[in-house]
Amino acid sequence: MRFYLVTRLLEHALEMVSRLPESEQDAIAAQWLADLRAEEQWDAKFAAARAVAEHRAGLNQPGAGRPVEQ
Repeated sequence: MRFYLVTRLLEHALEMVSRLPESEQDAIAAQWLADLRAEEQWDAKFAAARAVAEHRAGLNQPGAGRPVEQ
């Protein structure tokens, strides 16, 4: 198993989880993955909502006071 640059807290959590039975490890991993996917979905929704709000406010138009992302 290979881990890259994890915090001490995450390393400790993984160490504790590794002591559990395989079925419990899988349940925890499934929950973590579901939480991470949900976080990604919320990030995408908020980014889209922000883009719409900026568009409606004219903030993403050329010359509106900040560069337009291309």
